[in-house]
Amino acid sequence: MSVLLIDEPLPGVRRLTLNRPEKRNALNNEVRTAIFKALEAHDTDPAVRLTIVRGAGPAFCSGYDLGADNRQGQPYHTAGGLGQWSRHVVDGWFRIWDLAKPVIAQVHGYCLAGGTELATACDLVYVADDAQIGYPPVRLMSPPDMQFHPWLMGMRQAMESMLTGDALSGREAAARGWATRSFPLPDLEREVLAVAERVAKLPTELAQINKRSVHRAMEIMGLRAAIRSGTDLQALAFQTEPSKAYMGRFRRDGQSVASLLSERDATFGDYRERNGDD
Repeated sequence: MSVLLIDEPLPGVRRLTLNRPEKRNALNNEVRTAIFKALEAHDTDPAVRLTIVRGAGPAFCSGYDLGADNRQGQPYHTAGGLGQWSRHVVDGWFRIWDLAKPVIAQVHGYCLAGGTELATACDLVYVADDAQIGYPPVRLMSPPDMQFHPWLMGMRQAMESMLTGDALSGREAAARGWATRSFPLPDLEREVLAVAERVAKLPTELAQINKRSVHRAMEIMGLRAAIRSGTDLQALAFQTEPSKAYMGRFRRDGQSVASLLSERDATFGDYRERNGDD
């Protein structure tokens, strides 16, 4: 079964569907490789004007696949040494950021940790009202490798997110600036396609300059440098005793990832513990 489905719902619009619903579309290197390969192909295909990224099943993306060995088979080279993984994934998100053609994220259900980074790297983000968007690894592992929170949501909301790991609903995420807009779940796909149809009316040559003008302004204010500096902080966090003890148990005592994530969230009573999800 392919981990990434590709279709064309409208002329000039390609759509990528993450297709690991049984894993809530967790990002392993096979999925990441497929995403980058497809996006880069779209960027050079004159028949494509923009790409939509969405997830199959009950969630957009639950984050990185902690049950996989993500050190093996990485989709592109990143210099080694301490913090290689943190630098590596941020390199990837900036590969999406730097594409010429626009990318739209269509988010429903859980959008957690690395899933929020994937969506953030896209140019437009439309979410279901009841989506759950959060970065729970701050509770026992580390801050994000891609520290987008203060840039998109402001200092106070970023601080609350970093000190609790709590989720925002889709409505809250749109109100705080992380998402472009939110819609009731039954309307989400229709509304995303309506926006995509409008974006596709622009000549590609002009759309890419328009996109770059927004990114250039953010970069002049320091976004790219700030996000890259966050990779060092994540690498440092991974060296703390609580983080090493927690991460080491994924390999040492054979507990399932689901059990360890439940342990992380049990005292907070949210994510899988709120609904009894497995």
